[in-house]
Amino acid sequence: QAQLVESGGGLVQPGGSLRLSCLASGSIFRIYSMGWYRQAPGKQRELVATITSGGMTNYADFVKGRFTISRDSAKNTVYLQMNSLKPEDTAVYYCNAAKTGYIYWGQGTQVTVSS
Repeated sequence: QAQLVESGGGLVQPGGSLRLSCLASGSIFRIYSMGWYRQAPGKQRELVATITSGGMTNYADFVKGRFTISRDSAKNTVYLQMNSLKPEDTAVYYCNAAKTGYIYWGQGTQVTVSS
């Protein structure tokens, strides 16, 4: 079993930036993909961005050009740099990691975009 811990959420003004971090620990061998998802009240959890162990990235259309996912393999950490934040980005952001046959989730970190 792997454990994921997110950090970096908080309150930011529209147009501002935040960087989220996700530290993976425990049984992290052969994790092949990590990603960020978000869930706003009353809505389903949705994909934000993913990154493979080889560095291939994928983004949801609503964040493309504003958010950047990256990873530091040596530190077992994945990041989400969020720029040009909008009020509609307000959500709980969850880290995800995938192995063959296993999916892991972090506890989430709240991002609030408001004046």
